[in-house]
Amino acid sequence: MIIKNFEFKKLKKETFSFFLFYGDNQAFKDELINLLTKERNVSKTIYYEHEILKNTNVFFETISSKSFFDNEKLIIIKKTTDKIKDLIQEVIEKKFDQLTIILDSDNLEKRSKLRTFFEKDKQTICVPFYPDNDQTLFKLTSDFFIKKKIGISAQSINLIVDRSNGKRQHLNNELEKIEALMYSKKKIDIGDIEKITNLSSNHDISELVDTCLAKNKNKLNDIINENNFSNDDTILIIRTFLLKAKRLLKISDKIENNFNFESAITSIKPPVFWKDKELIKKQIHFWSTEKTINLIKEINKTEYLLKKHFTISLNILIDFMFDKVKKSQ
Repeated sequence: MIIKNFEFKKLKKETFSFFLFYGDNQAFKDELINLLTKERNVSKTIYYEHEILKNTNVFFETISSKSFFDNEKLIIIKKTTDKIKDLIQEVIEKKFDQLTIILDSDNLEKRSKLRTFFEKDKQTICVPFYPDNDQTLFKLTSDFFIKKKIGISAQSINLIVDRSNGKRQHLNNELEKIEALMYSKKKIDIGDIEKITNLSSNHDISELVDTCLAKNKNKLNDIINENNFSNDDTILIIRTFLLKAKRLLKISDKIENNFNFESAITSIKPPVFWKDKELIKKQIHFWSTEKTINLIKEINKTEYLLKKHFTISLNILIDFMFDKVKKSQ
């Protein structure tokens, strides 16, 4: 059954167990996947199509097994194509209890067997995700500031949308930066937006975080000494840490799931600039999936401390960075 993506939140989703999300708008897909996971109140397990097709018996054992701790299973299968259609159809016919499966596909042609099956079967939900346009991004931005109760002009919103390059994920990143730096403000003017969303003005912060993640202690020390960072910069810096750590987690997770570095780095969104690939390769050498998960937890704790002790927040942040740059970490 086909539904439009904006109708998904109103859908009585508890009556459905099989969903196909397809299209280029990965950020929007991720939003609705997270919404469904939250509504189901269950942890999610992520597979890639090639993993399942390589050993279907193990997959069927996984979805049929009962766990004392997890009664319900939510499984996300990424990069799905027509190759998995027969297997999914078999899963549906077997009527497993307390099982939800979300297929996350790239573009599927109209003649796709997988897409056709999900569109026509009344037990399943098929949701297309097309690229955003300036109008949808403007509304997303406007709704964001209304929710935060922050005053902002239409001119400033247009500037934010323009600098997101038509990508929802880029827009979300910009809004995170704005919220991080302007969390105490009730009104934001266009000068604030120009300062925060100007990529060149944030270059030093990005370089600072990348240097720390690459564990280059000497360069980290030079950047800190050469730039006049202040307490006001700390939230933006720690949020930049969080964004880059999440990116590392995506890449390291793919590598540990038998992707080589090149295929792992080209598959993530937003895309990595070619000039950053070698730097990320150095970072991946130090940050396994387990270490990156722990790093993200520490980043969140550090952000709490920065907000709680704002007057000494720069000192707290510098201590955090020099702790992370240690080779033994």
